[in-house]
Amino acid sequence: MAVTTNDLKNGMTLELPEGLFSVVEFQHVKPGKGGAFVRTKLKSLRTGAVIDRTWRADEKIEQAIIDKREMQLLYRDGTQLVFMDATSYDQLEVAESTLGGAGRFLTDGASAVLSLYGGDVVGVELPAAVELLVAETEPGLQGDRVSGARKPATLETGLVVQVPLFVNPGERIKVDTRTGEYLTRA
Repeated sequence: MAVTTNDLKNGMTLELPEGLFSVVEFQHVKPGKGGAFVRTKLKSLRTGAVIDRTWRADEKIEQAIIDKREMQLLYRDGTQLVFMDATSYDQLEVAESTLGGAGRFLTDGASAVLSLYGGDVVGVELPAAVELLVAETEPGLQGDRVSGARKPATLETGLVVQVPLFVNPGERIKVDTRTGEYLTRA
């Protein structure tokens, strides 16, 4: 769907020759001499790289309509993750590499919002924090809550995070999906 640069809004997704980009920031500039133009900051949906792009005012560009669907992870099949659409119950196989690092926060039964464009997954939105089981770590030390010291813990998805010394194997912890850091015990 073609839109003009005057219609740009933050969060809008554009289809450019380089791929799909989300508008992070835009500014309409009307200099005293010469024609007006639109200066934008765009973020690639595939790589996350941010680029600057300038267009003439009223120039036509392609808007990409992104379909966001709430999906539930059913199971892992090797490097493939099998999701089920929460409304239509359709199943979708997605390569774990397509999701970037998001796959390491997902367990069977977990929900995520997948962004689809032309049948391909172009992005994933996770909740701010997820609960995961500590699969392996050194045994906890009773009473050691003040030192601030940390130890590595391997979680059920294979993700390794630094946790306080008092966390034991078999406990559930909350992990921030944006930073990958330990938040609290669940």
